[in-house]
Amino acid sequence: MTEKILREKIQSAVEQVRAENPMAPSITNTVTQDFVANAQLAVGGSAAMIYLPDEGETMAQIAPAVYINVGTLQPFYAETIPRTLRALKKFSTPYVLDPVAIGLGALRVELLSQMKNFPPAVIRGNASEIISLAKLWGLTDSAAGKTRGVDSTDSVGAAKISALALAKFTGGAVAVSGAEDLVTDGKILAYSAGGSAMLSKVTGGGCALGGVMAIYAAVAQPLVAALTGTAIFNCAASTAEKLSDAPATFKVKFLDELYKVSAEKVAANPLRLEAAV
Repeated sequence: MTEKILREKIQSAVEQVRAENPMAPSITNTVTQDFVANAQLAVGGSAAMIYLPDEGETMAQIAPAVYINVGTLQPFYAETIPRTLRALKKFSTPYVLDPVAIGLGALRVELLSQMKNFPPAVIRGNASEIISLAKLWGLTDSAAGKTRGVDSTDSVGAAKISALALAKFTGGAVAVSGAEDLVTDGKILAYSAGGSAMLSKVTGGGCALGGVMAIYAAVAQPLVAALTGTAIFNCAASTAEKLSDAPATFKVKFLDELYKVSAEKVAANPLRLEAAV
């Protein structure tokens, strides 16, 4: 896919979401549910939170895409997530996976291990999470990938091989968040610039990004969905940083900019492509 075509598809995804208001329900981090839902609403989508097994099965059937984030797991998710995954596979519903804090706790490891049998359309995480997931699924053998809580201890560049391995395995896309974000479908490497360091001062930026990618996965193919979510976040954060001088103000301005930024500006966000080797 050429850069020109990719930019056209990004613009189309932004416009289509704003016109159609697709819902992407979430099983997500309880710390960040408000931010996830508000980000999804700001870009033009619709939000819902899933807790119980039958809710997950129902949403997998009726929603065009779903977001699964394994942060702050509750005991009942041991049933909810597997049943939701089976329903997603049955109804061919795409989902976005955020393997938050992978390696922390037996339930999280078990659930993420099961997901290898239910490949996501998009995997989004920081570098350490992407490295660790590829290793957990037996796709790479890396000594890297240590997380510090939900924080990365690795660079985006260090996760390149793992991201490619995951994308080739799932047939979808993998997004690695960092100073310069990497998105790949296993065939091309797309680097998206922009954003703001201020996002690291507000809890839930990564979770919200995963939720927004799920909104775009409702209308676009995995690579386009992941890149559109990344680009709109980078555009909005860059502008919000100029309009604020502290985290709380930044968060409000950031949500405002997700809502206001034009599809043309999102499509024009700095982007460079490389062929995957």
